[in-house]
Amino acid sequence: MSNGKSEKSNVVALLLCFFLGFLGVHRFYVGKVGTGILQLVTFGGLGIWALVDFFIIVFQKFTDSEGNTLAFN
Repeated sequence: MSNGKSEKSNVVALLLCFFLGFLGVHRFYVGKVGTGILQLVTFGGLGIWALVDFFIIVFQKFTDSEGNTLAFN
């Protein structure tokens, strides 16, 4: 795990989570395929998991599959 900045955008992840969070699309975007599939089959943990992810992204604590913080751009 790294503490660097990801090439993935925090804004894109936020928009994907807001509009398609129940499908886990934001997790696929950052490379977290395993948990993306889990969100897909559970409809974002019945919305709760997607909502938690949304706030984690808002507070800029969401990371990509390599542990890098998403870039705010």
